[in-house]
Amino acid sequence: MLIFLFFAAFACVPALADEVYVQKGKTGIPEIDTLTVNEWDVPTEHNSLLLTMLFSVFPGGGQYYTEHYIRGGFITGIEALLVYEVFFNKSWQRDRIYEQVRPFQDSVAYFSRMIATEQNRDSIRYYQEQRQDYVNRVRSLSDKKMEQEDLRKAETAWLYGLHLYGMFDAFGIWYNNHYRSVEQRSMLTALLLSVIPGLGQMYNGEFGKAGLLYMSIIGASTSIWTSQNMVEYYLWRKHFMEQEVVEPEDFDKIVERVTYYRKNRNQYIWALALLYLYSMGDAVVDALLSDFDNPIHLALFPRLEGGVQALFTLDF
Repeated sequence: MLIFLFFAAFACVPALADEVYVQKGKTGIPEIDTLTVNEWDVPTEHNSLLLTMLFSVFPGGGQYYTEHYIRGGFITGIEALLVYEVFFNKSWQRDRIYEQVRPFQDSVAYFSRMIATEQNRDSIRYYQEQRQDYVNRVRSLSDKKMEQEDLRKAETAWLYGLHLYGMFDAFGIWYNNHYRSVEQRSMLTALLLSVIPGLGQMYNGEFGKAGLLYMSIIGASTSIWTSQNMVEYYLWRKHFMEQEVVEPEDFDKIVERVTYYRKNRNQYIWALALLYLYSMGDAVVDALLSDFDNPIHLALFPRLEGGVQALFTLDF
């Protein structure tokens, strides 16, 4: 419901400025003023905002409704793969680990009982070695399950982010069909608005870019959180291994996993920072080039002395 109200609010903004944007940037020559621009956002007769947003609840639905079938196909295909991976493949992998770990848990319980009842020291030592071997196998599968759960949470976040992008992109198609402007926008305004991620892109009418930005922020932020969870998990494992008699190779593996997930976490932090800076630069550049398709930049005007005069403007 909040998403619909959000898009409805932005739908009202261009209507208030319609008088300004529609009248500006025209040459007065119908043949030039009616030139087609922005071929990526092809015009469509399906111009209902309500239906566009309702269909966008389904993966790629808003794009199909507005006749942007290739864009809709990409969104549907990628979302379908993520849904399969998150809700089916990861569940199957989790159940498989449970099946594998169950006999090892039974063996640990069996040798624990034998150690408790055995009187012979040599037998106790043997049972302890066997028990420790099965304990290590249980821990190894537990580590694998934790890593898969970490990946599942990150993939779920990217799935939700992709769906949000699809809704933003569908709204952007509707917006461009109604309020597309080739007027020069203020670079300073775009820069100031982009301090809040996505507002600079929406100021420029690039709602699809805003959706991509939010998808990346959601995915990267969740990946930072899940990677940090794995760092804490393996630090906890390392702490307990330091108090036990373990093989050096097993201890080194845990240290490697801590280093790996710390590196992952830091990479996503840097990616998030660079993404924020890029979004600000992108908003400024889009504002600078906002009138690139303005047909007044290249026009033919009649001369009173006779003949025609070519006018070409290039702004920096």
